[in-house]
Amino acid sequence: MRVQVLELVEGARRARGLTVVIDVFRAFTLECYLFARGASRVYPVGAVDAALAMKRDHPDWVTFGERGGARVEGFEHGNSPAEAVGLDLAGRTCIHTTSAGTQGIVSATGATEIVTASLVNAAAVAEYVRRRDPQEVSIVAMGNAGVRTAEEDVLCARYIEALLAGRPFDVQGRADALAGTAGAKFFDPAHPEFPQADFPLCVACDRFGFVIRTERDGSGRLVNVRVDL
Repeated sequence: MRVQVLELVEGARRARGLTVVIDVFRAFTLECYLFARGASRVYPVGAVDAALAMKRDHPDWVTFGERGGARVEGFEHGNSPAEAVGLDLAGRTCIHTTSAGTQGIVSATGATEIVTASLVNAAAVAEYVRRRDPQEVSIVAMGNAGVRTAEEDVLCARYIEALLAGRPFDVQGRADALAGTAGAKFFDPAHPEFPQADFPLCVACDRFGFVIRTERDGSGRLVNVRVDL
């Protein structure tokens, strides 16, 4: 198994083989909580207009999304895991668009298979990859808006890489330390779009034992589904 760690939208475009797309703060952390709250599927969408058009066609679907961290105008929910944990999404379909995470999915056109990852399900993702045993694995840390390195995404990527190699890695200690670096925005009153309650939910390492796999629905649209190990 050949494993490469890539970054940002450009890295997603270069990804080949089984591709792991990472967004810790907060896209794929949020999606884990959506599935934990009962969502049946989540449509990752690149453009806001496309997401709103999907909502018009399916008014019973639930919209989640952000630009610049803030909830997209016209959407029911933002990108906050703390908001999601109070929702009843049993059997619901969700639409999700973000500045980084969902952009990685739509950009990874060279991948043979795509799964998403965050710290809350990183060990499950590594186990999934081991079971699939592909020849090539691309781990993509999506970063801030897909254009700037994000410490939390690189941490998650290196953790998954270490798990695949069988190396020890103190992920929880490093994740907790993000409160003073990349996660400081969650504690800054000037950034209410990043509520403090999101931080502990984002760094609850290996809380979930499932992965989120990107597939195609009957109409050929990308859709994320929960896969239990």
